[in-house]
Amino acid sequence: MAEGGRFPVLVGRQRETERLSAALAQVEEDASGVTVLLRGEAGVGKSTLMAWTERAARDRGFTVLRAIGTEAETDLAFGALHQVFRSPLQRSGALSAHQREALESALGVRSGSPSGFAVGAAALVLLEEAARTAPVLLLLDDLHWIDSSSATVFAFLHRRCAELPVMIVGATRPDGPAAEPWSAAEPWSAEAVDVPALPRADADLLLGTCYPELAAPARDRVLAEAAGNPLALVELPRQLAAAQQRGTAPLPERLPLGRKLERLFAERLGTVSPEVGRLLLLGALATGPDSGSGEWLRALADENAREILAQVEADGLARLDPAGQLVFRHPLVRTAVVAAASDSERREAHRALSEALEPDDPRRLLHEASAALLPDEDLAHRLQEAGRDLARRGGEAEGALLLERAATLSPGPGDRVRRLTQAAVMSARGGQLRHTAALVEELKACAIPQDVAPLFSYAVVYADQSHHVDFESSAALLPTVLDTLTAPGAETFGGLVEQAYFKLLLAATYTDDPWAWRALERHREQVSEAGRLCLRAWTDPGPEVAAALVAAAEGMTEEQEAGAAWLLLWSASALDCPEGDLWQRFTGLHGYATQGSVAKARAHQDYLLGHWDRADVCLREAEIADELGYHTNGLMFRQYYAHFLAGRGDETGLAEIDRLIRPVATHARMRYVLDRLTHLRGLAALAHRRYEDAYAHFCELTPPGRLPGGPPWRHALVLDLVTAAVHTGRHEEARAHLAAGKAARSAEISGRHAFLCAAATALAADDEEADAAFRAAYAVPGAEQWAFDLARLRLAHGARLRRRHRPGARDALRTAHHVFRRLRAAPWAAQCEEELRAAGDSATRSQDGLSGAGPSGLTGQELRIARLAATGLTNKEIGRRLQLSPRTVGAHLYKIFPKLGITTRAALAHALDGL
Repeated sequence: MAEGGRFPVLVGRQRETERLSAALAQVEEDASGVTVLLRGEAGVGKSTLMAWTERAARDRGFTVLRAIGTEAETDLAFGALHQVFRSPLQRSGALSAHQREALESALGVRSGSPSGFAVGAAALVLLEEAARTAPVLLLLDDLHWIDSSSATVFAFLHRRCAELPVMIVGATRPDGPAAEPWSAAEPWSAEAVDVPALPRADADLLLGTCYPELAAPARDRVLAEAAGNPLALVELPRQLAAAQQRGTAPLPERLPLGRKLERLFAERLGTVSPEVGRLLLLGALATGPDSGSGEWLRALADENAREILAQVEADGLARLDPAGQLVFRHPLVRTAVVAAASDSERREAHRALSEALEPDDPRRLLHEASAALLPDEDLAHRLQEAGRDLARRGGEAEGALLLERAATLSPGPGDRVRRLTQAAVMSARGGQLRHTAALVEELKACAIPQDVAPLFSYAVVYADQSHHVDFESSAALLPTVLDTLTAPGAETFGGLVEQAYFKLLLAATYTDDPWAWRALERHREQVSEAGRLCLRAWTDPGPEVAAALVAAAEGMTEEQEAGAAWLLLWSASALDCPEGDLWQRFTGLHGYATQGSVAKARAHQDYLLGHWDRADVCLREAEIADELGYHTNGLMFRQYYAHFLAGRGDETGLAEIDRLIRPVATHARMRYVLDRLTHLRGLAALAHRRYEDAYAHFCELTPPGRLPGGPPWRHALVLDLVTAAVHTGRHEEARAHLAAGKAARSAEISGRHAFLCAAATALAADDEEADAAFRAAYAVPGAEQWAFDLARLRLAHGARLRRRHRPGARDALRTAHHVFRRLRAAPWAAQCEEELRAAGDSATRSQDGLSGAGPSGLTGQELRIARLAATGLTNKEIGRRLQLSPRTVGAHLYKIFPKLGITTRAALAHALDGL
């Protein structure tokens, strides 16, 4: 990179700068949020691209906020958040007293333990306040070093900035620090822009720009060794003597390349004086949001500090910024400084830094721990307490790290195992499941003290259930854990009873293990109302359970929500109960364990409520889950995706998903998943009117006329089974099943069950009773929210009316047809079209690409956009309704106008007449 004009001069990078420019323009023009994640190897130019973006944004009038992740501060909770919001917090007039207190407590300005949700909400207020006066650019460099607590907040803001003029640009390495299981880049789900090495031509141009007099032998050697890495192209020639650059002296035998760039800087550091090396090491270890000149220069304890600093700046290794922080020319320099130091040098530097800090500064404890060489129980205890405090503030991943350090410093093996066990559980709750699994394996080789045996068993189950997709240990260990925890005077480990109960309940619902069910029943009176409610939802879903679920959620405080989220969400899943949008209650800053449950609940509701345009979210969530090591979540997200495929009649896609998850579910004896797959195969067969196949599948799960014990979702099979029975002439079986459902009070389980039972009753009704039965089904409260099921009812009603030459058939069929087209349920839409043709409706056409475009050439999506635009809605308003970006809406309109033969929005209404 070289400086010139308004922006840093970039060689190549047209694709990346065009993407960044387009994002800035979108934020500026549409006032909508955009996220760009730059991903590339160290030295590839991510920071240069971010600098280019910053200058371009400032020229456009953006407000720029930024944070830089640092390796030394990965375990300092909310450190990066402090860098971004320290100044906005001081200037803000929009925060409530509660929000200011929460944010100041998280940033260490005042004491306190705020909830994660409160911190995120306060940060969002600051971002909204800044965005009211100008678009905002939030730069997050070195995401792989940003502490997990801050990264969680940034991910929280990222999910909620769609409607704000905010652009977030993050930069991270492709794999992050492999040794750090708490890598902060993991929560990011933004589509990455990979920043590759420069091609040969661009690399040659960059090298020639920076070193125009470099001799041909040196040029060729540097190009070959640098392999397109911009930082290496700039730095490698500096390692050569002047004679070597001019070609008058032989080149060194080997030059570092690729991943050896850090070693390159270490070699340069080897030439600095001990005084310069010590200053660089102190600055590298002290780098962070609050590391001004005070502590690390005090730690240097050298009267010639300013002269040494001047020498560092002259060498181009680092500089002192206005805030007094040592800023290295590139993060690799800082990393190399630390790597080049010996163990004793690093310990001595940490010790000096700890002594330069105030006793109550949380960083002092971290430096003390890094300086320690021998076991130290006092220090281990203080680290343990600090870790627990971080966990209470939402920094469970960082808390686990401190517990592990405490374990290392523990004098006795028993204390070491105790702290490692706590670290394993804390790490799991913080979303670091792969690391939890590794810790569990390490602990299995140790003697587990009896007092932490329940906690260890819970960690084993956690890793087995979520990571290994294995539920054997759940039924084997958790009943004993619950017996131990609920004994008089027993240690409860801060609510472990509830968490163990939920894990056992999850295992029971997945596998139907009788031992698990018996243990759950035995301990039902020793858990909270949320725990008892969840058990009832899955085993005895009486009419009052749904109401009790809503009441329980509404009456909870934020602190109670954090512990009860899993239980309440799993209860709602059992009942198909979206009342109150329960999942929205838990979208705060909980760890991935809870956020994964929230995402699963939302995916299930998207299917039930007809939000099928969000189906692909399931696959993205599955990939995220697998990347984090939550393989059971990955399996469940794919199962939820299978629901959308079955509803659309996509048997090819369904078979592919089945091949992916059935072997794993079979090995884990997940009857819940296997039975669901059987149901979905039957549903897909219904879409294609293979009613005998469908009936056989449904009878595998619930024989007609008999409702076996088990989860309430089997009650929800009533509409599918009755549909298949009626179409195969099994009217007696259909009526018998309805009678069994009535006896079991199936309709009282939840609003959806009430509608399904009413719809099934209408399908099975005799001619004399049919009209009243269909009216009763339509009149079920909330019937309109079950889009797919209601459309099936209208299809059946319209077909019945058509066959009996009754009025109203076309209206019912057209309404159903519209819904099926919106859901992209092509086979169901085809059934409607066939019925409409039989009814003499020649105007039927598919306009969403299911069966081709309409006469105007518009696809279904284009027609929807055109009709909304004709009403006067803006691109942003249309995008909000259809869950599209304003830019996408504009692109569709660009295609729509020529198809309709118009040039303005004002002509849309007339052009759409008759379509």
